[in-house]
Amino acid sequence: MMTNLFSSFDPMSSSFNFQTNWLSSYIFILVVFPLFWHSMSKSNFLYSELTLVIRKEFLPLFKSSKNLIVFISIFLFILVNNIFGLMPFTFTSTSHLAVSLSLALTLWITFMLYGWINNTKHMFAHLVPMGTPIVLMPFMVLIETVSNIIRPITLSVRLAANLTAGHLLLILLGESMVESSVLLIFSVTMAQFFLLTLEAAVAVIQSYVFATLSTLYASEV
Repeated sequence: MMTNLFSSFDPMSSSFNFQTNWLSSYIFILVVFPLFWHSMSKSNFLYSELTLVIRKEFLPLFKSSKNLIVFISIFLFILVNNIFGLMPFTFTSTSHLAVSLSLALTLWITFMLYGWINNTKHMFAHLVPMGTPIVLMPFMVLIETVSNIIRPITLSVRLAANLTAGHLLLILLGESMVESSVLLIFSVTMAQFFLLTLEAAVAVIQSYVFATLSTLYASEV
């Protein structure tokens, strides 16, 4: 029984004294990957088409297509977890800051270390945009430094907050149907169906935004 609105975002399972809800993040392995190895399967075709579209989007930012493997993998990982998180009795791991912040922080630290070690002059020059007046240069350095530091926070919070908000709305609508009339139950069910469709779109958009911003940050270094 749900004790509060945020129970669905709690990794701790109520049945065992262990955080078993994380295991629901691997449901897609049982569903998708057995079909993937069949020749001309639907999942294989969908994967190929999806990676081709994402590759065309990210390729202009990099000189080599080998660098796209990491960002395409991140996009697919977030997308699959977002989509399967809409299923009943599943735990949306990407709505938890332990996952989203870990991804964003790892990428950000990697980009910063690579940039400052290999392209030190470029990183210093990036702190002061071209054409900035001399008087404003100290302020621009401060602003650019703060904007770089908060990048992993904005990436992770954007992903987690958007997913959490939609799930909370679904929970609130479901709770309103308790001991209600048939007409109200039908109306709320239709509203939930519309909201679930919107959440599926949000799941795709947020995974695309996360991967796109990551590629933009990587292209700067």
